Amino acid sequence: MTVSIRWLRPLLASLLLFSLTGCDDDPKPASPDSGAYVWDGTYTELPDPGNWIDPGAPYAPCTFDAQDASTGACEELSRFDVSQCDRDALAALPQEGIYQAVVRNEVALPEGGVRITSTNFGVKLRGGTPDTSTMHGNPLLYRDTGGGNFALIGRKTPLSETFAVVGCKTPAPNVITGCVAVCRQGALWRVGTFEAHRVARQNEPESSGGLTLVGERYTPVGTPVDVFVTKGHAYVVSIPHGDRDGGLSVFDVSNPRNPILKTTISLPGDNYWNGVWAKGDALYIASRQKGTLLYDISQPEAPFFIRSLLPEGTISTHTVLVDGDRLYSMASNDGTVVHELTDPLNPVLRAVISPPPEQPYDGPHDAFAYQNRLYISHQYGGYVVADVADLDNIHILGLYDSHHSAYSHHNAVGTFGGKTIAFEGGEFHASHVRVLDVTDPARIVKMGEFRMRQTTSMHNMLLRGNRLYVVWYHDGLRVLDVSNPTKPKQVAHHLTFREEDPNRGDSLFEGAIGLRIPGDGHVYVVDTSRGLLIFNEL
Repeated sequence: MTVSIRWLRPLLASLLLFSLTGCDDDPKPASPDSGAYVWDGTYTELPDPGNWIDPGAPYAPCTFDAQDASTGACEELSRFDVSQCDRDALAALPQEGIYQAVVRNEVALPEGGVRITSTNFGVKLRGGTPDTSTMHGNPLLYRDTGGGNFALIGRKTPLSETFAVVGCKTPAPNVITGCVAVCRQGALWRVGTFEAHRVARQNEPESSGGLTLVGERYTPVGTPVDVFVTKGHAYVVSIPHGDRDGGLSVFDVSNPRNPILKTTISLPGDNYWNGVWAKGDALYIASRQKGTLLYDISQPEAPFFIRSLLPEGTISTHTVLVDGDRLYSMASNDGTVVHELTDPLNPVLRAVISPPPEQPYDGPHDAFAYQNRLYISHQYGGYVVADVADLDNIHILGLYDSHHSAYSHHNAVGTFGGKTIAFEGGEFHASHVRVLDVTDPARIVKMGEFRMRQTTSMHNMLLRGNRLYVVWYHDGLRVLDVSNPTKPKQVAHHLTFREEDPNRGDSLFEGAIGLRIPGDGHVYVVDTSRGLLIFNEL
């Protein structure tokens, strides 16, 4: 790990100084050894098969004839052999619903043999005509889902991909299997079989384990994605959605049962705001267009813009993290930017942490700070551990890479059984919680995991004692008991995704996405459609 200084000195010289001070009110992760179960620190090292687990056979007994495939092969539905499919079961399917599918692709290799890969797609079925339904967010080109047929043709942009999807079996309620062919720029690209789940869960109650929704409020600003709670207010940031700009929504949550929207902020040309954190009177917002933004929240209901912390156009910040007197900005193009927060309203730039040069470069997505170490989720570049005790001597301690193209997205770290344990999660279909022993960062070991459906994706997580809270998009809020970190088990959940909510689409990234537990007895969740949801903390 290296520290970049290519533009650090001139920027330091240009920073404005302020004389305001603030207090440290950051919520600290509670992660001691705790709970009725006391883990003794022993475990069996586990292999890591990656996110998606191959079922070992096609999902359905249909096939696609790829011989002499023309430029319009994916619109020739007669190429699908569905002679072994169950038309009666397909005829009984409801004509509406939102599905997420995982695809098992068989890719022929030039040297012979077949390589198995996985991809995904989503479908929203509405009404009975193609133009009222979508795939990849675009209206379907063709739909025939009646009388025992299940055939769809959709288009994915900007790669000019055409998807032909044919259903075959219904092995369980709200589950469809079948075949898919994908053409890219007029040529057949890949074929495979799929398993699609209707994502609105039908086999679970809405809530379990005493997890109760106590308050809820919609935000009119874009698609909400993250939240920070301080000074009796919840600051919800949003990204653009369709013709709706993103930005900031401020809620008074002094009464969690009745959150009140106080104000919204959306700036022309700068409203893709993906992350938020606060310290004292300072609010830090991750902006795709202008890096990390600094707002004064000495009047909590009326944030006042001060400046961007980085040169305009230099950095796109994806997420932010405050740990003590440090602000970490995960800048997708330039690395992790570190500011010192002796005065929260006057951050001082100290370092830029670049990814390990030997890894395929992929910018930092998110990070977690614990005991003078920074645990950075570097997307496809792996899970990186850095020593940040001395900002003048930041260096890499270790890296975990599953070697299966797994996407490192988010993490939480704590102490269990005298060991430093990381809960690391990905994004995209089949992502799940990995449990890693990071006591020795030079040799990170997988020791446990927790999985949901392979058709859905997790997002963020927070560790509170022996409880791991995870927002899992379509599968809602999940609470895991990790007192024995080798065997996480679910103890509570709440389903936030409802098909009838406004602006629901076919994206994999819909549902519970943002999470904050400030220590006031409540859990604050952001749902991409419903907005701010407030639960009791277990």
